[in-house]
Order: sequence, then C-alpha cells, then structure tokens
Amino acid sequence: MEAQGRSLILASGSPRRRDLLTGLGLTFTVVVSDLDEVSDETAPERVAEDLARQKARAVAERHPDALVIAADTLVALDGQILGKPRDTAENRVFLSRLSGQRHQVYSGVAVMDAGRLASGVERTEVQFRPLRPAELDHYAASGEGLDKAGGYGIQGLGMALVARIEGDYSNVVGFPLGLVMRLLRGAGLPVWGVGQ
Repeated sequence: MEAQGRSLILASGSPRRRDLLTGLGLTFTVVVSDLDEVSDETAPERVAEDLARQKARAVAERHPDALVIAADTLVALDGQILGKPRDTAENRVFLSRLSGQRHQVYSGVAVMDAGRLASGVERTEVQFRPLRPAELDHYAASGEGLDKAGGYGIQGLGMALVARIEGDYSNVVGFPLGLVMRLLRGAGLPVWGVGQ
C-alpha cells in the first residue's frame, strides 16, 4: 500500500524491522542510510530519536518523493548506553553486566514525508534473571547478540535471559509497532484500514 501514490521506504537493513513492517501488511523497499550513527545528544532516549531522525533525513535526501521510516534502538543500564558488542568477549561482558539487573530499551522512530519530519521514542523496561557463568558463555558463543543493541535478541535465544518486561515487546525487538503505526498514519498512510 502506498501513501497517496508515494512509495514507502524502510531506512534500515534490520531483518527484524523488515519482518515487523511486513506484518503490518505494507509494501515497501529497503534503503540503508549508511550513517556513522554519531549523536551530539547524551541521554539514551534523545540519542535513539536523534539517530532515527538522521537516518530518515539521509534516505529522504536520496528519495525525496518517498515516505521514509527509520528507527534506532538502544539499550541503557544505569543511564549508560550498551551498543552492539564488537566480539564474543565483549558480548559476554555486556551480558554479565545485565545479569540480574533491570535495564531500559529505547527505540527512536522517525518518518520523513515531503520535507516534514515526525518522530517519537518508545521505552520498555527489561529485567534479566541472574545468569550463571556457563549461561553467559553459551549465549555469547551462539553469536546471536553480536549485531544487537545490548548484546541480546529477545525474539531468539535471548528470551531465555529475560525474567520480565514492562512495556512494548516489539520495542525490545527493535521496532515499536504502536509508535510506528501512529507515525505512519500521521503521515497519511492508512495502516490496518485506519488513517489519521
């Protein structure tokens, strides 16, 4: 489905975001922004929103007639951002820090439409159960967390690390669908038969 004849672009190479957007019944193309992902913001929620806005702008510059949606997801523990681990050893360090702790997942989502930019942030609280050393080793060795903020994926093996969540599950996967739907509808794109 296109918004008033315009194509929809997902400015992300994430297969998880692609699957979730497909689940909304929308037709779109994928164009990766290839940004360095650097923000002048410091608060995790502001960093997530700023990076999503940067990605949307970058892709919209190349495709000015399209409706562009972008997202960025961050994990924060005690206000410190845990990005994507560089390797298995760092992944284990991240998991050890998260073990038994409560942390926050923030996703910024931005929609660029004919020069107009709208954005928002979703926050979800995640509680890890206490993890044994062998569990840390096993999950880190699986490689699942290497391309994910915080070093884990709740939609895969990583669900075994989590004791509870408070908030939007799809946000922890990396694409908060409630916020996504609201922003797309605000740009004039009907989602599930509902427009603005």
